[in-house]
Amino acid sequence: MNKAEGRTSGIRWLLCAVVLAMAWVPVLAYTQDAQPANKPQDQNSPPTQSSATQEPAKPAPPKEEFPKDEVKITPRQAEELFHSVDEILEFDSKQTGLPIKREIKRKLTSRDEVVSFLTKHMNDEDTKRLRRSELVLKKFGLLPRDFNLETFLVALLREEVAGYYDPKTKTVNLLDWVPMEEQEPVMAHELTHALQDQSVGLQKWMKRGEKDLGEIKKDPTPADIENDEMDNAREAVIEGQAQAMMFQYAIAPTGHSITDSPVLVDAMVEETLTGTPGTKVFNEAPIFMKESLTFPYSYGMQFVVKVMQKGGKEKAFAGVLQNPPHTTRQIMEPETYLSGEKIEPMHVPDFKHDFKDYKKFDIGAMGEFDVAVLTEQYAGKKLSKRLSPEWRGGYYYAAKPKPDPHSDVIAAAPLGLLYVSRWSSADKAAEFAGIYAQSLKQRYKKVEGASDPAPNRATAQNDDAKVDLLKGRHTWTTEDGPVVIEEQGDIVFVSESLDAATTSTLEKEVFGATPPAPK
Repeated sequence: MNKAEGRTSGIRWLLCAVVLAMAWVPVLAYTQDAQPANKPQDQNSPPTQSSATQEPAKPAPPKEEFPKDEVKITPRQAEELFHSVDEILEFDSKQTGLPIKREIKRKLTSRDEVVSFLTKHMNDEDTKRLRRSELVLKKFGLLPRDFNLETFLVALLREEVAGYYDPKTKTVNLLDWVPMEEQEPVMAHELTHALQDQSVGLQKWMKRGEKDLGEIKKDPTPADIENDEMDNAREAVIEGQAQAMMFQYAIAPTGHSITDSPVLVDAMVEETLTGTPGTKVFNEAPIFMKESLTFPYSYGMQFVVKVMQKGGKEKAFAGVLQNPPHTTRQIMEPETYLSGEKIEPMHVPDFKHDFKDYKKFDIGAMGEFDVAVLTEQYAGKKLSKRLSPEWRGGYYYAAKPKPDPHSDVIAAAPLGLLYVSRWSSADKAAEFAGIYAQSLKQRYKKVEGASDPAPNRATAQNDDAKVDLLKGRHTWTTEDGPVVIEEQGDIVFVSESLDAATTSTLEKEVFGATPPAPK
């Protein structure tokens, strides 16, 4: 789906351009105890002009949502910051190997200017995508029925933005309400974006992954489905690289690096995922939004660090920009990227024929990240971490019934959904089918099982949770219509709120089709 993490495509580029407060507060927190007393600065350390380097910075205290009395940076402090830009840019360039090709513009920006920038970039097309994505996410139960995605995103960006690089104007924007001691790590992050931009042209580079399958008239091919997560993977690359440099900048005075400090890196990532006391909007967000918004920062940095450990900085920065991963699986499991793992694209039905009585609403991939979050929400994080790596492909198709041409009554029909996933084995498929079945009672007000045999009961290995392994075909009735979950071999088929004839046709195509021969 990962148009949903991704599918927040309406803010996809905005989140690429900014660093969120929740992504850098943990850097300050975890470097506080890592600073050795009287440690001499080595040649790879960042400039020593500011208090952020000479003295361990403390985590930002809890803040009011929009404090009226917040301290603003003075003109003299702004001048000091502007002088630091070139030095930090040199540090980033040396650490990443990305060359400095031109001077970076710099600007001190107010909160109102930031909000204006963010909202201006959320155009009508983006808003349309968000609303479509919101309904699909609610169908999967990943967002509450009363959740307003657009309102949430605007509030989050107001709360969390700590700085941003604008690739259109080639300007790094420093925010006048962010305390001085927190500015330099933010600059290390944003100036990495500037170097990326000078190397590959970020706007053009990110557009390679912006194909919206929900908008194209032609049915997507298996290759289209396979590449539907490209924007998520690319965002994780650019944010992961920037996050890595922000952390490297913060710990450089200790003599350590991100490649030899796995405990610090893991601790920072965990803190990023759990939020901080001052991030009210983020802390109260649904699991899916928390995981989606932190994905490029947390998994992205872990991906970059792993590639650095295996192949050095040239491969982790310039090399990855030239040959980027294209799935969330490759980001979450860097060894699959490094080994060049190839997963056979899934066969897809003839959507136009099979959904002849429906109008297409949305379509996209359901990647490893998506199933990880879905599994976490309904079965817990521990089971999610064990099961999600067994994912081997998936897609969904959402549609609404066409109106009856012989009736003047316009009924508000529920969104119909086809979801197909593939797994490493039949047992893993049955396990996921069981988790999905368990989710129904949380997603619908009324769920009644049909006359199918009871699922086979089993306890998941190495996990405290009990999982119903769902074998064969099972049906339920809900207030939104029937739900069918069927497992055959390594494939799980899900039909929700579709009529019986359409479901039957889709089942025959999904389970009876012969996968295309590899080219």
